[in-house]
Amino acid sequence: MVRTSLFHSENTSSNLVRDKQVIISCQQKIKSMLLHILFILLKILGIVVPLLISVAYLTLAERKLMASMQRRKGPNVVGFMGLLQPLCDGLKLLLKEPVLPSSANTVIFLMAPVVTFLLSLVAWAAIPFNSGVVIADLNLGILYIFAVSSLGVYGIITAGWSSNSKYAFLGCLRSAAQMVSYEVSIGLIIICVILCVGSLNLTDIVLAQKHVWFVIPLFPLCFLFFISCLAETNRAPFDLPEAEAELVAGYNVEYSSMGFALFFLGEYANMILMSSLCVILFFGGWLAPFDFVIFHWMPGGFWFGLKVVFFLFCFVWVRAAFPRYRYDQLMTLGWKVFLPLSLAWVIFVAGVLISFNWLP
Repeated sequence: MVRTSLFHSENTSSNLVRDKQVIISCQQKIKSMLLHILFILLKILGIVVPLLISVAYLTLAERKLMASMQRRKGPNVVGFMGLLQPLCDGLKLLLKEPVLPSSANTVIFLMAPVVTFLLSLVAWAAIPFNSGVVIADLNLGILYIFAVSSLGVYGIITAGWSSNSKYAFLGCLRSAAQMVSYEVSIGLIIICVILCVGSLNLTDIVLAQKHVWFVIPLFPLCFLFFISCLAETNRAPFDLPEAEAELVAGYNVEYSSMGFALFFLGEYANMILMSSLCVILFFGGWLAPFDFVIFHWMPGGFWFGLKVVFFLFCFVWVRAAFPRYRYDQLMTLGWKVFLPLSLAWVIFVAGVLISFNWLP
């Protein structure tokens, strides 16, 4: 009896020790998982918060630049040199009364601007700002961004359809046709860059430009890509969905207050995204322009930001300088000019790489 009781006590103590070890290991796993989730959230906030601030002040920069080009002052009342104007605009839109059309599909009507805004943020997960500074360094990064930007058309279509207004519906159809048309040429141009690199990873695309930026051998493609980005983001001179003289305000004609603000934020976030893609694909990403020691003193993020600002300036400059296209001219340019040119460049680049045995 004594031996049996001793045996049972030993088993009980060993089971207790084992249970404690299991509990401790589970606690450690939960802590590590929570720390990992917290780290991911901090990385997301580290991109989303500066992006939203950049979008707010991009509107001010655009108004200031266009005012300078048109010989006027622009916003200069609220704050020093008008620096608080974006905050006042955001506050005004936040406090305005949201108006819901009586015949609109309420759920889809409210979801459309949210979808557009979220898709404009989700694409930034694969954008590398510097070596290793990226939320998700995907092997299919360029394909991921292309897929997310293609989904953006659904937010615009649902906004126009759910408004139950002829003007909004016509505007969303025109916008959808425009975005799909120019996505074809953007895809073919990206294929040319992929052929030169041999990878869909955005970091690899940047590192492949250490010796020469792709803008030099592929300058016509860079030009075509930038113009396609203008059309893809519905920016002037291709802002046909919002042609005031024809369709009042396009797909967002029924939106006010924060619904309009979310569409506005999504459009400007897409502008910055497309500028970043131009920098990564053709201008060497975060790489310095010349291999001088003095240039390497500056961090890669500085060069990346400087190049993005240059492309954003080009967006604003084109808006101020060129008149709006007619819709038939827009479609003719996309299908009869850009599509054959980009397809011809794919064949040409592939032929050159195979002929000289330069395939990566």
